[in-house]
Amino acid sequence: MSKYNKGTVTLVGAGPGDPELLTIKGLKAIEKADVILYDALINPVLLDHNPTAQKIFVGKRRGFLNKKQVEINELIVKLANKGLDVVRLKGGDPLVFGRACEELEVAKKAFISTEIIAGIASYTGIAAQHQIPLTKRGEHESFWVVTGHTQNAKLSSDISLAAQSTATVVVLMGMRFLAEIVDIFKQFNNGDYPVAVIQNGTTSAEKSLLADLDTITDLVKQHQIDNPSVLIFGQAAADPVTHYKNLVKEKALAL
Repeated sequence: MSKYNKGTVTLVGAGPGDPELLTIKGLKAIEKADVILYDALINPVLLDHNPTAQKIFVGKRRGFLNKKQVEINELIVKLANKGLDVVRLKGGDPLVFGRACEELEVAKKAFISTEIIAGIASYTGIAAQHQIPLTKRGEHESFWVVTGHTQNAKLSSDISLAAQSTATVVVLMGMRFLAEIVDIFKQFNNGDYPVAVIQNGTTSAEKSLLADLDTITDLVKQHQIDNPSVLIFGQAAADPVTHYKNLVKEKALAL
């Protein structure tokens, strides 16, 4: 008998928010799941693909914690040990700031078969929606993806390194420290350095604006933009040829 004789655990990336951006493989995993543990950032429409599965909300957002990570880990193992096929549905891609490693580790220690199904990461999906080229030959040939805060709820030291580069810089979960992040970028760039911010990207609740280092903080307050947001720093955000119409509109407001 194989040691993997229990249920299964599949980590599925739900994409950036638009339910049509779920992969076919992710959809198939949802459809055959016995239990779906889902995060706060997934589109609830995705749960309708499996009406009979048990759905358990395990979301974590700033100021609201439904379950601690250790409790989620224990629940995953408990359900799989009952012989159930468990889908852990996460926003974006499971391996990008999704704590997938912790959940995989506990499942594997319990001899539970695991699989990861990639999702469209928030920053690539949202950049595509707004026609923002994260890379462009001859101009910005690489990009950073940085968390806005560390496990200890402090500003990531990588922000300073990224701000000194010529690359496009994407900051996730950065709204809490927006003013501090902008100040760091100002140390190495002019005040007219472009910044785009997109909240709830690819969804009907989306808000977005394009500004610069001198105006972004005030405009975010004015337009009441908060998490979940993606920040994009660099000339890529202001490309006049490919830029998405609602960002251009907000740029006019910023001038």
